[in-house]
Amino acid sequence: MRSAALWRAAGLVVLLAVVAAVPLAGNVTVTHVGVFVLLYAGAAVAWNIFSGFTGYISLGAAVFFGTGVYTVALISKHLGLAGGIVFALYPLAGLVAAVVAVPFGLIALRVRRHTFVVVTIAVFFIFQLMASNFSWTGAATGIFPPFLNWDPATFDMPFYYTALVIAVSAAVLAWGIWGSRFGLQLRAIRDDEDRARGLGVKTMRVKLTAFVISGFITGMLGGLYFYFQSEALPQYAFNPFFDLTIALMAFLGGFGTLSGPIFGALLLEPYLGYAQFQVSNAYVAEGVLGALFLVVIILLPRGILPTAGEKLTALRASRQRRAAERAAGSPPVPPAGAAVAGSAAGPGAGGAP
Repeated sequence: MRSAALWRAAGLVVLLAVVAAVPLAGNVTVTHVGVFVLLYAGAAVAWNIFSGFTGYISLGAAVFFGTGVYTVALISKHLGLAGGIVFALYPLAGLVAAVVAVPFGLIALRVRRHTFVVVTIAVFFIFQLMASNFSWTGAATGIFPPFLNWDPATFDMPFYYTALVIAVSAAVLAWGIWGSRFGLQLRAIRDDEDRARGLGVKTMRVKLTAFVISGFITGMLGGLYFYFQSEALPQYAFNPFFDLTIALMAFLGGFGTLSGPIFGALLLEPYLGYAQFQVSNAYVAEGVLGALFLVVIILLPRGILPTAGEKLTALRASRQRRAAERAAGSPPVPPAGAAVAGSAAGPGAGGAP
């Protein structure tokens, strides 16, 4: 077990080194897509901290993302901020999103899982309509940031490394929550909420805390998106496609696991980046994504990593059992056909007439 842990740690170090070296290759397109990969990986981890650990499927994460977008957009608009100072606004965007998550959660978490999904969708559309109609949000025309006079060849690098720090921090936080008493309470709610309440778990408080943590991380990523894409438009800040994508990433990699959302983001987001540049019809890419979601839910409901882990465990157990049988000198079990043939031949078969 210690050797496996060391190999796992070494693999993580190598993976982080490779990811950190991506912008140094000098390919602007790869770095641009890489920012989105890290952004969605962080958002999928944040979504999984709440939905994966509690079993409450949320389709309202775009509320926090859009809140982060507009928080940074409005502050930048009124203060005229540009340059490196904009990165200091991301924690503030996360904090505003976390504040929004409190009343949102107090309303939505009063109902159980299936109704909760409907409530999150309803709240999402309320926020999208507000962003589209209020004058102080720019309405349908949106808000655009001050011009960032940075070198075009390295424009994406600060955003890439900021997204990397947020994604890694979210993953470390998820790992810490998983092994804590708080994480055990979240999983108890996922398994049987009524029984968890009977055992003394303050279910509402625990769910709301995870909801707020998820909102904080997603809000920071929304703030990063504003300057990276240089726009705050309602249809992109509050985008239902965002909710579908991060949920699919978590389900694809492994719903409720630590590494599943990251694995799903690494698999799925490069396709979305390719579709953005190569597929002229955006509806085709969205249709493929919806079809993939359906296939994953039907054929791989637990995700790729848990399913592959179960298969490998079963294969390893089978090999160990056969090795133990050979070491004990047990005769091999004959095939069923051979046993039937032997009984048919019988003692007298081929003997004296």
